[in-house]
Formats: sequence, C-alpha cells, structure tokens
Amino acid sequence: MPFAGRFRALFGGLWPLAVVCAVLAAVPAAAEQGGADLVRALRAGGHVVYFRHAATDWTQNDNVRQAGDWKSCDGRRMRQLSDSGRDTARAIGKAMRALHIPVGEVVSSEYCRSAETARLLGLGTVRTTEAIMNLRSQEFVGGRAAAVARARRVLSRPTPPGTNRVIVGHGNLMRAATGHYAGEAGAGVFKPRAGSDLGFVLVALVSPQDWLRLAERFAR
Repeated sequence: MPFAGRFRALFGGLWPLAVVCAVLAAVPAAAEQGGADLVRALRAGGHVVYFRHAATDWTQNDNVRQAGDWKSCDGRRMRQLSDSGRDTARAIGKAMRALHIPVGEVVSSEYCRSAETARLLGLGTVRTTEAIMNLRSQEFVGGRAAAVARARRVLSRPTPPGTNRVIVGHGNLMRAATGHYAGEAGAGVFKPRAGSDLGFVLVALVSPQDWLRLAERFAR
C-alpha cells in the first residue's frame, strides 16, 4: 500500500487524498533529517519524549474553578480530545511500537485530554501527576515557577538503562520548561544531561506525520 494510503488507514479513512498529501508536504520529515540516527538513539534508551496532547474539540472549554476540576472527562466541563485526535494518538503509538522503541515509564498531566492521549498511545501503564501541569491552572500548584521547575525535574531525571520516558502534557508547559514548542500530538525528544543549562538537551522535534514516516522507513 502506498504511504499516503497507510497514513489514511492509520488516521482514519475519511481524510481525502489531497489533504493527506498537503499535510505530509507541509511538515519537514524527521525521517529525512537524521531519522536513522534518531531511531537508533531511541532504541538505545536514555531519552525523554515529551508529547503535547493530541487534537481536541475546540467547541468545548475548560472550566477550572478548583484544584482537580481538570480531571473531568466531561466535555461540558473540560475540553476533550476530538475523534481525529484519538485516531492520531493510536497511530503514533502503533508507529512507535513498530519501531521497537523501549518505553519504561509513561507520565501524564492529570488533564483528561492528556491522560487519554497517553493511554491511547498504548506504550505502558500511565501515571498521572501534578508535576506535569497546564500553566493555565498554575495558581493551583504553587505558581508558574514551581510548575516549570517540577516539569524540568521530570525531564532531567535519568531513565533506567535501555528505556525511554514518555511524558504527555501541554504546549504551554513544554515551551516554558524547554524553550521549544510542538503542535497537538507533536513531541520533543530530550536527553537528560547533567551540567547542561536545564538538565537536558533537545535531540529532535517530531510531528505526528514524522512518526509515521519513521515507521515506514525503519520499522522491523
């Protein structure tokens, strides 16, 4: 099956071919920019992959009035994943499993849209934590500086040998904690490194489409 056909099969058969091709053309492919090195590094372990949660239903709005409200999976109270976002999360997880990337820990924000993304990736048991927090709710967890510091500790903590850590959180926290930003379901791959400015360094930014391209070329 041609790559565009596999993309449609993974992300949902309702995508017109022209849209698929436009999306693929619009995003630089990690598979064409050191993709083999990236896959080799991830297979060896020792990295932290920070995902922004997958696409959401923007007709819904967050209504956080007190701590813990963000855990709600009711679309009338909190913004949830869209159907396409759920399909994307499943497809990324399928691609990562096909690439045989070892994941030893999956950590997620308590927001339902992040926790659901983490579960749909299917990469292991998901642990939710306030250490990964949407900065729009920063006042409930000690303020912005405290929230960013906690996230950096998770990013900089070494992983068990031969494994990677997956984090699923929010774009605003990713930008504040790392200086980098990804679209919905995009990821930053980081390497914990003692002595660096933040305790970790960026290895690559990977889009949802990049994961599929990598699986297409390097799955085994």
